Amino acid sequence: MARSSLDTQKVTISLPHDLLRYADRRAGELGGSRSQFIGHALAELRTREAEALAREGYAFYAGEAEEFAAASLAANSGALSDDG
Repeated sequence: MARSSLDTQKVTISLPHDLLRYADRRAGELGGSRSQFIGHALAELRTREAEALAREGYAFYAGEAEEFAAASLAANSGALSDDG
């Protein structure tokens, strides 16, 4: 969970008290700092969003590939029956 100080930037944020308590508790349980925990949580969210976007893309192109395969099958079947 640790990062070097060279690739971090200090910021000030405001959080609801319950989220701050949660972050502090989880950071303690994981043996890190509040900043490390929040950074890790944001990185995890970014990863989930990227994976969801990739799934959407794969689903879209899978549908297109299925349509192309069906059209190709129909065209090939028609060409074969014309030759026979």
